[in-house]
Amino acid sequence: MANKLAIVTGASTGIGFELATLAAQNGYDLVVVANEALIDSAAADFKQFGTDVQSVNADLSSIDGVDQLLDATGGRQVDLLCANAGIGTGGAFLDQDVAKWRRSVDTNITGTVYLIQRVLKDMVARDDGKILVTGSVAGYIPGAFNAVYNGTKAFVDNWTEALRNEIKESKGVTITTLMPGPVETEFFDRAGMNDTSVGQSDSKSDPAKVAKDGWDALFAGKGSIVSGLSNKLQVAATGVLPPSFVAEQHRKMAEPGSGEE
Repeated sequence: MANKLAIVTGASTGIGFELATLAAQNGYDLVVVANEALIDSAAADFKQFGTDVQSVNADLSSIDGVDQLLDATGGRQVDLLCANAGIGTGGAFLDQDVAKWRRSVDTNITGTVYLIQRVLKDMVARDDGKILVTGSVAGYIPGAFNAVYNGTKAFVDNWTEALRNEIKESKGVTITTLMPGPVETEFFDRAGMNDTSVGQSDSKSDPAKVAKDGWDALFAGKGSIVSGLSNKLQVAATGVLPPSFVAEQHRKMAEPGSGEE
């Protein structure tokens, strides 16, 4: 058993899978979680690096699900938390069931906030620990046809900035916000966005590259990192362009059927 323990949420695929791989490669024992059976096969893959790996199938949109995850640590000190779990909400907001958008809000915001509060409190008390939170450049964009998701990421991007200020006296604790753009993951399929322009785009980022950008920024002590040059330019542009214009541009990417010729 290693001396260090990392929790990685949303670790079955995509960015979370790559972050868990990096943690295992760097000697962390792992508690990995996702709300699907695929997390067990992902955990088997992480074990190749010789650290202890425990998988948890839990719904992080609920307080009980987060508690289930934390119980799986067996009371061990959490040295690293990668809060990566998130759910998209593609399509017209007025057509969405309440259960769909609420699960996104509860996973992306409520579950994330509760998990970080529980872990961060102990880190600050001992003045040691690292947290990487997956936000998004979507948090800077009024996301027509993915409105709830973009809104949740606006919360995450803003909230983590506030947290960094609140704990700035805790020099041994690092909170880093990773902000990617579109990434080649199962996100678009799960959000029902396969027929959109962004869903069909060949220019989406490699999840391994995005994860490495976040990992390097975390260990360099950076507060945030926008992964990818084009995404950096997009974030810069949102500061000068009218929000109505940005929303219209997002509509062209995310409106159902926009990827069809």
